[in-house]
Amino acid sequence: MTTSPPLPSSLPAKPPLNAGQRLAVDIGPIAIFFLVNFLTPGYDMLKLIAGTSAFMVASIAAMIYSLVKSGRISPMLWLTGTLVLVFGGLTLYFHNKDFIQIKPTVIYAMLSAILVFGLVTGRPFLSLFLDSAYPGLNDTGWRKLTINWAAFFAFLAVLNEVVRHEFSYSFWLGFKLWGVIPLTLIFAFANVPMLMKHGFKMGEEPPIPPVE
Repeated sequence: MTTSPPLPSSLPAKPPLNAGQRLAVDIGPIAIFFLVNFLTPGYDMLKLIAGTSAFMVASIAAMIYSLVKSGRISPMLWLTGTLVLVFGGLTLYFHNKDFIQIKPTVIYAMLSAILVFGLVTGRPFLSLFLDSAYPGLNDTGWRKLTINWAAFFAFLAVLNEVVRHEFSYSFWLGFKLWGVIPLTLIFAFANVPMLMKHGFKMGEEPPIPPVE
């Protein structure tokens, strides 16, 4: 009688996502949302339904991809993916664009509040959201970066509310694509000189900001 070889006690840990994979996971779903909205012909409501549906599917796919490739789903991806499904579902059920438009405001406000709470209680919540995007950064650098991101997210929350109330749905879409994403990337890299004074070393993988 033959016996099966013993199974290993634990599977080897999977490597974390590289810079390109993280960028695809973070920006891929929102990029698909914009693309489907712009390519869908007809009225805004048809664009809204098609874009939101694609957004939800892409968010689920991003979470599954992250889990399969790295063995985990980052806190940022959990937060954004869950809110996409919640507000996307409300958008489709009520056929109301306000739900998907207010989602960024909720995410930005939550992130700002979480970071401020972390500053007050001495907890490095920003490092959880950014994973290993800033290797070597000391405590002072993390604190300064947390303050900057908390202020920036609060600014984006207010800005999103102004744009969605004062302008059309089509303008809001363009603002999200050509305004918020470039602003976020520029802001992230504008922090690099300060970070390099506090231990951050530019390596092969550039820092990936949390882009909604």
